[in-house]
Amino acid sequence: MDYTSNHSEYMENGLMSPERLLRSCILTITIFLTVSGLAWAETVQLNPNHPERYTVVKGDTLWGIATRFLKSPWHWPKIWKINDKIKNPHLIYPGDVIVLTMVNGEPVLTLLRKDALPVIPATPATSSGAPTETVAPSDGRTVKLSPAARGEPLEAAIPTIPPNAIVPFLTQTLAVGEDELEQAGYITAGLDDRIALGNRSEFYARGLKAEDPEYYQIFRSGKAIHHPDTGELLAYEALYLGDAKRLESGDPSKLVVTQVKQEILPTDRLLVAPKKAGLPYYYPHAPKTQVQGNIVSAVNAVGEIGPYSVVGISLGQREGIEEGNVLRVMYHAGTQKDPLTREKYQLPDEESALLLVFRAHEKISYALVMTATRPIHIMDAVTTP
Repeated sequence: MDYTSNHSEYMENGLMSPERLLRSCILTITIFLTVSGLAWAETVQLNPNHPERYTVVKGDTLWGIATRFLKSPWHWPKIWKINDKIKNPHLIYPGDVIVLTMVNGEPVLTLLRKDALPVIPATPATSSGAPTETVAPSDGRTVKLSPAARGEPLEAAIPTIPPNAIVPFLTQTLAVGEDELEQAGYITAGLDDRIALGNRSEFYARGLKAEDPEYYQIFRSGKAIHHPDTGELLAYEALYLGDAKRLESGDPSKLVVTQVKQEILPTDRLLVAPKKAGLPYYYPHAPKTQVQGNIVSAVNAVGEIGPYSVVGISLGQREGIEEGNVLRVMYHAGTQKDPLTREKYQLPDEESALLLVFRAHEKISYALVMTATRPIHIMDAVTTP
């Protein structure tokens, strides 16, 4: 059953049969861990310290919850099986309880929802010390809670990764092609011959199309990003300066600055602002092929690159990279001297971090550092995990 569509239907009609209510009450998430299959056994393993149950709280992420149950949290889309009729596997909300059980020798995670009726604040304790969960219907009876469908907006569901880490980068251009900024509109002068523009400053611009929307982002071309092996120009960094709104069309057009991040000057470029959208849900998965690239930039990094930093990598859509891909960062361990032969030998590279790609362009992609065991550096290798 499609929870989202049925929820809308129920809300509109205000009625639901007991049978349909019962069927919609339980959302089950099943993990199939094939211990007899060598490939599965090597790649999908339970965390030795996994809990038997976990109550979801506000601020959780799917990645974080998966870490509690799995050694490799990004493997959960491979093994997290849900009701085939549920189209969105991310309908997990604060207060839901994830219970781990074993079925036919295999672990199963079941998601239990609380009934929408109000819970009595003070509840008696059971012999085990855990409070019993009860509700108070209008007729005064006391009944036990049952797993139930939840009438909450999808926006309340927990995200895959921390939203604050990437939201600023979802609606800002991070990289542009060789000719993209050159072909964009540009600022010519501020009103009253003002050079440096601030918030609410009005200015003139040329090169804007009459059919373009009224909202723009202001950029300046940054340093060129080249492929570390071939020298190919991958992109230019796009330095985000602020936002603007068009007041009058024409040549020149008249605009006003609506937000300032950095000083805005004549010749700075105007790109149409993307439409605002909600936080996407990412399904962590490995690239379909073996890939090899490098970290080529670090966005807004000050000092060392660590967890929840945003990095650019020299892999893009042409290499098969897509949003949700997980990549390993490899640390170059260097050489060591053999204590017997006194000869130097090459040490194997070691994994130092995991990245999750959240924006993929043709020649370059941007990823969030999810975990790191040591500092990350520009030019570190990234590979298929």
